[in-house]
Amino acid sequence: MSGRPNTRLSDLFGLTGWSKGELARLVNKQAAAMGHPQLATDTSRVRRWIDKGEIPRDPVPRVLAALFTERLGRVVTIEDLGLVRHGRAGKRQGDGIEEHPDGVPWAPERTAAVLTEFTGMDLMLNRRGLVGAGAALAAGSTLSSAMHDWLHTDPVLRADAPALDDPLHPDPAGFDRYEAAPIGSQEIEELERSVEVFRAWDAARGGGLQRKAVVGQLNEVGGMLAYRHPPHLQRRLWGVAANLAVLAGWMSHDVGLEPTAQKYFVIAAHAAREGGDRPRAGEALSRAARQMVHLGRPDDALDLMKLAQSGAGGRLQPRTKAMFHTIEAWAQASMGKGQAMRRTLGQAEDMFVADRGDGEPLDWMQTFKAEDLYGMQALAYRTLAEFDPDAAVHAQHYADKALALRVDGRERSKIFDHLSMASACFIADDPEQADRYARLALMSMGANSSRRTWDRLREMYRLTAQYAGYPKIHELREEIRLALPKPRAKSQNRAQA
Repeated sequence: MSGRPNTRLSDLFGLTGWSKGELARLVNKQAAAMGHPQLATDTSRVRRWIDKGEIPRDPVPRVLAALFTERLGRVVTIEDLGLVRHGRAGKRQGDGIEEHPDGVPWAPERTAAVLTEFTGMDLMLNRRGLVGAGAALAAGSTLSSAMHDWLHTDPVLRADAPALDDPLHPDPAGFDRYEAAPIGSQEIEELERSVEVFRAWDAARGGGLQRKAVVGQLNEVGGMLAYRHPPHLQRRLWGVAANLAVLAGWMSHDVGLEPTAQKYFVIAAHAAREGGDRPRAGEALSRAARQMVHLGRPDDALDLMKLAQSGAGGRLQPRTKAMFHTIEAWAQASMGKGQAMRRTLGQAEDMFVADRGDGEPLDWMQTFKAEDLYGMQALAYRTLAEFDPDAAVHAQHYADKALALRVDGRERSKIFDHLSMASACFIADDPEQADRYARLALMSMGANSSRRTWDRLREMYRLTAQYAGYPKIHELREEIRLALPKPRAKSQNRAQA
């Protein structure tokens, strides 16, 4: 018992509307349903958890996580509740104890447990048809500050797995975990191939249709990581976990589950670091940065990109550096910093050309090709054109180059290029060409589950207003209005603001 209030638990408890007595009764009922009928919690114990920082013994933290997850309609982990014994019990800055947001970073031995717990809760929400959006995104500066020292130190691998008394028994901290068993190289190869399949599907059809399958696969990998495998296998398994977590985060972002996406990106960074792959950890954080720019928070994105680049430990390949620079440039364009954006895009081009393929190819960088460089350049210039209309012609140039190379079935990227081109044409006072590219995007969007494409379409739609008197554009506006999905619930939008 710390003797200090558990502010995390207190804050979340306040959101539920429960009384302390009601929570005690719910804990007993839920515990019995989870196979612990002997549990007898009362109001005084709940008061000690909240007001005195007392951390109850297992299974109570897991029971509480399940109850809060179901009540709030979003994933709530043991860390979120401040109930990890070797951590601090949710003290805010200002009370004499430094605290990291959302339990970041957590101790190395907790990574597999956090991964499994979070995915298990996410799957539970999926089964109940909930959306998991009732939390705020942590600011990029807050995340980068919390993770800086952790990412710049070597992980305590201890055979790359949690130290267990018996390597054949899993860590009991995992929630809703399937019965895993030690695996060999063949099973890991199959997992690595499954990542490629999921990536291809996501790029072609968007994140909505396969997100649950990816989360389920990641949940299984979390169970596998609870066993002590030989170091070379455990490192590969951590790599699979990092790749799946990035993909789960990207798919979550693609369908608008923003806080959930951010959590997966952080989990991916932890998993990559546990496997000794700092560049992969940096790439996971770069995804969180792209998310921030999309949500209109470019300053947070720049904070995350600084950490992504410095945390890689000087081991970034030129092509990875090029990709990082394009994200940084997009953030700068979103802030109207044209000179900085052009300089950063120049660095991206230099790094891309400098990549001679000398190093071992990174599987997670195989999708950043010349067309992706051009596509990001088009997006950056199109974004800058909101501040400087002269940038629109450069956006058209790069979008045209990207589209000429889009032949690998990545339909979502092609939709983005069409929308960048259409938006740039509207800004450049060329409604005839804009109409053409807008319709090409609209034709493909019905078969895609990406909400991000609809978000970009809304941005383009705004630009059509001054041309509403043109018959073709008037017709286009009507078609877009009919095609756009219904707005998300207000409470969900507030949660992501």
